[in-house]
Amino acid sequence: MIHLFYLYLHMDRVKSIVIFCASSLGNSPIYEEQAAHVGQVLAESGIRLVYGGGRVGLMGAVANGALAHGGEVIGVIPDFLNSKEREHKGVTKLITVDTMHDRKRIMSDYAEGVIALPGGFGTLEELFEMITWAQLGLHKKPVGLLNINGFYNHLIQFIDHMVAEGLLKQENRGMLLVADSIEELIKKMQQYDAPQVPKWIKKNEI
Repeated sequence: MIHLFYLYLHMDRVKSIVIFCASSLGNSPIYEEQAAHVGQVLAESGIRLVYGGGRVGLMGAVANGALAHGGEVIGVIPDFLNSKEREHKGVTKLITVDTMHDRKRIMSDYAEGVIALPGGFGTLEELFEMITWAQLGLHKKPVGLLNINGFYNHLIQFIDHMVAEGLLKQENRGMLLVADSIEELIKKMQQYDAPQVPKWIKKNEI
């Protein structure tokens, strides 16, 4: 497929991506459509999907999109969320953990990159923890924001406001990759080189 050409150029750099997204579908059908498309593109690019393990909402859509096109899908879900997010029994591998922190840690361990799709508080918390770890030098994985239908326009503006107010360094702002399409975002992630930042704390201290 033509739109995957650039993805294959550096595909060996990012072979597994964590997707953070909502466990609901939102009000516009474009979110579900694009979440499924994300799963399809990952599968067709040979990139393993790691996600929150649910079968509902955008989580379910991205997993189903990948599975429908032969992709490998790893779900990680806390036991206490099973009744709310309803685990996806069709994934390649489902890992049940005790806590939310265990969930994020294991998802990170399984992946070489991170993408946030539209979501709520949980999605933002996961995204900002991962970009903070990158800022501290705890990992060098690319972290991306998929701005579907302009969903994150205001957040991006606020992040730029942090820079303008001198509370966020421009080099750290540049660590958050942003694109409107999954194809463009993965291209940026495959080409990403993490900046050299001081390792203020050790990994076993997080």
